[in-house]
Amino acid sequence: MSWPVADTDLATLGQEIVANAQGAIGSAHVAYGELTLTGPAHRIVQALTYLRDVQGFHQLIDLCGVDYPEREKRFDVVYHLLSMTHNRRIRIKVQTDEDTAVPSVVEVFPAADWFEREAFDMYGVFFDGHPDLRRILTDYGFHGHPLRKDFPMTGYVEVRYDEELKRVVYEPVKSVEWRNWDFLSPWEGAEKGFAALLPGDEKSGGKQ
Repeated sequence: MSWPVADTDLATLGQEIVANAQGAIGSAHVAYGELTLTGPAHRIVQALTYLRDVQGFHQLIDLCGVDYPEREKRFDVVYHLLSMTHNRRIRIKVQTDEDTAVPSVVEVFPAADWFEREAFDMYGVFFDGHPDLRRILTDYGFHGHPLRKDFPMTGYVEVRYDEELKRVVYEPVKSVEWRNWDFLSPWEGAEKGFAALLPGDEKSGGKQ
């Protein structure tokens, strides 16, 4: 059975990492039983190489973006690492803006390939040196980055199938009222809670 690493052990590890990373990692702090490192974005390749080769964090579990639109450098890029040998997880964060690319870490962790594409797609964060930086979750003609906090809830376009043209068409969204919601969720129509007849219930004779 494995036990959680004590905060004091994580704090000691963080101090060791900062002291030996040669400036690639600038600070460390422990909160809620987790160690978070920060460093300059342009040195993230060196930082992750050190964490992999020296500290034994051989697995990149996730890479994601976080949006703080009120900051000059509005994005955090967060790398989550796992050490199977030491049974530890850590994260390292770097900051960037809408125009400054972060070095790709695909050469350090090949798993970063699709993670970086997702961060680019959802937030618009650029990764310098990525082998194929293009959208991965949205359509190729998608406008904007949907996880930015200033992205409208309705989006910019509506996608629908045109019966006359016999193809999918894109149309600008002018307002929430204008948008054609299909309401295909089985929860729609539950006006009286679970006692209401929901779409599909007719197949079982309306029995709840």
